[in-house]
Amino acid sequence: MELRQLEYFVAVAEERNFTRAAERVHISQSGVSAQIRQLERELGAELFDRSSRTVTLTVAGKAALEHARAALAAAGAVGRAVGDVSDLIRGRLTVGMVNGCTVTPLFDALSVFHQAHPGVEISLLEDNSDRLVEGVRAGTLDVALIGTAGATPDGLEALTIISERLVVAVPPGHPLATQRRVTLRDLVTFPIVCMPPGTGLRTVFDQACSARGLQPAIALQASAGDAIADLAARGLGVAVLSESMAASHHDRIVARTIDDVETPALLALIWKGTHSPAVRELLVHGRRAFGKPGPG
Repeated sequence: MELRQLEYFVAVAEERNFTRAAERVHISQSGVSAQIRQLERELGAELFDRSSRTVTLTVAGKAALEHARAALAAAGAVGRAVGDVSDLIRGRLTVGMVNGCTVTPLFDALSVFHQAHPGVEISLLEDNSDRLVEGVRAGTLDVALIGTAGATPDGLEALTIISERLVVAVPPGHPLATQRRVTLRDLVTFPIVCMPPGTGLRTVFDQACSARGLQPAIALQASAGDAIADLAARGLGVAVLSESMAASHHDRIVARTIDDVETPALLALIWKGTHSPAVRELLVHGRRAFGKPGPG
């Protein structure tokens, strides 16, 4: 008994016609008939009633059908399992990361993955969040760490790593440093230092300003939070940062939550719903590194 015989048997049973079954499995009708006859001889029973134009299963055929389907499914599962292992023995994993973002847990996850699967070549590319999203959609990136404003990008899946409010950061002695409550209207009267368009933090800020009809004066832009904080500390503008970015410079700048911007800036891992075994394995390590529970 061969798998191809079971495949032909299932095809004839489902199509109820030898000609259509032959077209489905891409061989001649005589070939299908010969293999079914061989299978019947091996089993010692006829599987089909051929007395009418429509082929029907005999009692023996009905008894065999579900077992034949199960055998074909099991054979397919064996192939997929071997393919998954092969992909994790050799292959390539391309990871994207938003500019200027040093996230130690991501590096930890990549390190553990590399130790477990040294045959997989890892590439790490930096870019702004918009281009990283397009890279994942296009398949040029397998997974990416992006900054985003709120919702998961369309057509992708995401694991939120950080969700934080926006703050304004200024040097001690600045007028905003003495205010207990700061609004967008307060800060747009000053030159602003912030991240460039295409980043999650900038998107949150721009959307909030647009909703209130405000036009901020962007004096300077930088991709790294440390650079933005440094520029603000030197009095070159008021910085728009996330809470954790500002907190690491608390000795040089004063941070105030922007009271009327409630939408958080998110840092998230994104990937396609249909992904490779290597991506699936990296996500397992990523969830552990970031202290996030797995699905379900």
